Amino acid sequence: MSSAESPGHATRTAPTTLVVDGANVVGSRPDGWWRDRAGAARRLFDRLADAGLPYDRVTLVLEGAAKAGVPAGDDGAVAVVHAPRSGDDEIVEQARSAAADGPVTVATADRELRERVRQVGAEILSPGRLLELTGD
Repeated sequence: MSSAESPGHATRTAPTTLVVDGANVVGSRPDGWWRDRAGAARRLFDRLADAGLPYDRVTLVLEGAAKAGVPAGDDGAVAVVHAPRSGDDEIVEQARSAAADGPVTVATADRELRERVRQVGAEILSPGRLLELTGD
């Protein structure tokens, strides 16, 4: 019996991570987001931060004009990453990195991106389901 399995020792579990394709999730609802991409990114960030999602880590990847809505960094509830180039490439890199530590799920409906992140071991969550989990 290892020390992690012996009485009095908590069993360690791998952290679960959700990586959110900010552009794809925001774009999944025709609510006027295109008129204020930064504001739409802020609203998504706030929803993710307040939702109490069943993941140990939540990473929101933003690209383009949406980056102006939320500064890059980690507030403890949601880590925000500003994609330096392609948002999809950054999402794949975030998923790959997270998968090295434990289970990872990517929220996106982008078919090509879904295939790319599956190749690094990620599960998929639809934008609609994510928004349901955040109270929408």
